[in-house]
This record gives sequence, structure tokens and C-alpha cells, in this order.
Amino acid sequence: MTRRGGALIAGLLAVAALGAGCSSAPQPAAPAPVAAPTVTPRMAEPPAATLTVSAGEVRLAPGPFTDRVRLSGTRLEGASVRGNLAITSDVSDVLALEVQAAFYDATGHLVGTGTFQHADEEPGGGGTHVPSVDGIPFTIVSAPANAPVSAAVLSIPVLVNE
Repeated sequence: MTRRGGALIAGLLAVAALGAGCSSAPQPAAPAPVAAPTVTPRMAEPPAATLTVSAGEVRLAPGPFTDRVRLSGTRLEGASVRGNLAITSDVSDVLALEVQAAFYDATGHLVGTGTFQHADEEPGGGGTHVPSVDGIPFTIVSAPANAPVSAAVLSIPVLVNE
């Protein structure tokens, strides 16, 4: 092979090698940054605008925590509902509890709502905290407080225990 033929082949190989990296085909776009999923707190269902309830009735609506609690002594007192909530699944500390009430008049129309919140704190002075097996007394007042209340439906959107 002549020097000129070798140079020609070397040149063609160089062009082929350089041309292989250059393409007229579109390159895939860089992937978009991945967004981390956001945690949305679960909200309780809003109370029904109308409901069939009996006068004086205090009802616990089915929910994710109703199989872990027992209500006792529930009663209406004017525009408020009182009672006692005990944890039945175990006797550990209740770290956070929220009980919501929807108040209805004698015709079953929603007239107000209210919320009770409870959180156990670590005892001061370094003593040990003994969980109450008797439960947690609660009172929920209707807002507005001047509504003619005939019945209440309770729900438990938050229950955290150890």
C-alpha cells in the first residue's frame, strides 16, 4: 500500500470515527427532576347537612379508630356533648386524640360543630406517667353555642397512642 493510500484510509477512518459521535437524530431530553411525594393529612369527612337522628341521641360515626375505643356516659347538655372515651386496644399513653362533634336540631339539620383535642405530655419532675384505664373525659361545645341542639354525631379523626 502506498503512503498516499494509507493516508487516505487513515483519513476515512478518522472521519468515520468523528462522524459516529455526531448524529442528526434528536437526543433524548434530560430527565426531569423527581419530586418527592407530599404527605397530605387525612381529613375527617364533613358532617352531613341533614341526618336522621333521634332526639337526645349521641352516635359515634364509623371510622378508622372506632374499633379501638369505647364511649361511655355520653349525653347532651344544652349545646354541648359530654362523655368519656377509653382505649380498648391497649392501655398505653394516648399521645394525641381529636374528637369532632356535629350537632343537629330536632329536624335533623346540621346546626353546629365542635372539636375536643387531647395530648399527653411527659410528666414534670421526672416521675413516671401511668396511663389512665378509666379513659379521657371530654366536653365538646357547639359553635354557634346558641343553636337548638337535639342530637350529636361524634367522629374520631386522630388517635395516636404508644
